[in-house]
Formats: sequence, structure tokens, C-alpha cells
Amino acid sequence: MSTPSQSRRIPAAFALITAATLALTACGSGGAAGTAGGAAPAGKSARIPTADVVSSVKKSPAAAGLLPADVRERGTLDVAASVGGTPPGALYLEDGRTIVGQDIDFADAVAKVLGLKLKREAASFEAILPALGSGKYDLGTGNFGVTDERRRTIDFVTYINDGQGFAVRKDSKLKKVTDFEQLCGLNVATGAGTTFEVTLEDNKHVCEEAGKKPYSVKTYAEQGAIWAALQQGRADAVMSTINGLRYAVKQQEGLKFLGEYHRLDVGFAFKKGTKLAPAFRAAVDQLIKDGTYDHILKKWGTQGSAIEKSQISPPEIKD
Repeated sequence: MSTPSQSRRIPAAFALITAATLALTACGSGGAAGTAGGAAPAGKSARIPTADVVSSVKKSPAAAGLLPADVRERGTLDVAASVGGTPPGALYLEDGRTIVGQDIDFADAVAKVLGLKLKREAASFEAILPALGSGKYDLGTGNFGVTDERRRTIDFVTYINDGQGFAVRKDSKLKKVTDFEQLCGLNVATGAGTTFEVTLEDNKHVCEEAGKKPYSVKTYAEQGAIWAALQQGRADAVMSTINGLRYAVKQQEGLKFLGEYHRLDVGFAFKKGTKLAPAFRAAVDQLIKDGTYDHILKKWGTQGSAIEKSQISPPEIKD
């Protein structure tokens, strides 16, 4: 789902999911995808949105006034960002330094509303939440779904509604996944340390109870390795974010999105008991009010993930 450190930057912006590069990615190791460039799939052009939707955002004295005094005084926050995915998730541009993505735009816009500067560091997806608990970072971004399990140790401030879905090769017999029994006997690829991994592991029992062979969960730290596993037949399906799947299948030949399985609120992640949450909620609501929120969603093609107002650690959405 993201690079473990900035030393593992990906110099080719969308090479992770291009046809040529998929053949060069790590094979089943869960390690970093290959960084060699390659041509996009035939007839496809993997363009990354570049519209500036943040620089015009103004500070809101009311929202900034909700910040703890020490934060206002120092004027900075340490942010851990999960990087290395595909749009609309966070990824590096070709310079290997510039990070872009929906999470990045939202975090930068909120910082502008609060009059703060962000000190951003790339971190692996599965390492961010534990690092928040230790106090290493002030907040984390990475399309973190709000679950009841996570709410026990992490506070969230929501900014979109995304969720879980599946993608397969076009020759798959799967049409839509509505029950995990449909996955019995298959290999399912997903990101390490994600809600998808937890969901898949928690539902393996349905196959045993149905007298069928359990499905196998294959986890990878990089999105490129996940798609390589599907394209090369080492995985029969991919479970990931709804927005990420929709984008990825448009950029790769021979794949199809099977639709939504389960919706989840997505939020900025903080250490439990944070005093930053009220200010961040007010900042997100300000972005909704002034239109910046809609501009960010339109930039990344995720208008279907819009929320009406931000919430602090809401209960997990139950279907």
C-alpha cells in the first residue's frame, strides 16, 4: 500500500500499473515494485491530475482557534503519509520527490485553513497507526477506513466515504461479490495491514462452514505487486478501495471492477484522545462550505465519496 521509507521512492509516476512495468514487479514477495519505466497499456494514457486546488485556501480564525495553544505556537505538524499507490491514492511524481494524491490535497487544504505547515514523511501503511500511538507523528494519512476495531486505539476525523470492493480479470467467472463464500478456493490479493486483510481473514470460516476449500489471502506492501499478481494469474481477485479499484481498472487492459462490497468512512488518523480533532473537523467543514472540498473531489474523480459534514470517530458503517 505504501513505501516503508522515503529511500524507496518510485520515480515513475504511474509505472506501477503500466503493462510493461507489471512484468518487472516483485514476484510474490510483497516487496517494492520494480521502478523501471514502461509504456502504458495500449490505448491508455495514465495521466495524473495536476490542478492546483489548495493554494487559494484561506486561513479560518475560527477553526484555527480550536487548535491547542502549543500547536498554534509552533505552527507545524508531523504527518506520516502512506505513499506508493495509484491515483486517487498518494504517489510520487516522476521527480521522485513530489507527493500527490487526494489525501495529500485534503491534508494540505486543512493545514491552510488552520494556518499550519505540514512536515510530511512517507511511511508504510501498516506502520502508521502504531506510530501514532507512540507519539512519533501528529497525524497519519492513507485512506484509513474508520472501523470499530481501530477506534479503540485511534481517533479519526472524517473527510470522505469510500469502502471495499473487488476487481478481477475479465475472464473471471465472478460477476459480483456479495458473499465471501463466492471466493472459496480462490487466491485473493490485498494490501498488508489493511482493513481488507482483516475482513478477508475474519470471513474465511464461511468456506469451512459451507464445506468448501478456503480462499487464500495474499498480502503485498505495494499496489504494483498486487496488480502484478492478478495480471500474472497468481491471484484471482483483488480486494481494495472502491475509488482505487475504479481508477486502476481503467488504466489496465483485461480487468474489471465488480462493484462495491462495503462502505466505510475515511479519516485523518490521530493518537487516541488527541486535542487536534475539533480543529480538523472544523477545517474540513470549512472546505465543504467554501467549495474547496468539491474541487478536490472533482480533481480526483471521486465525487461519489462526498460527505455532508465531518465527524470525529463515528461508529463503523454497518450494511
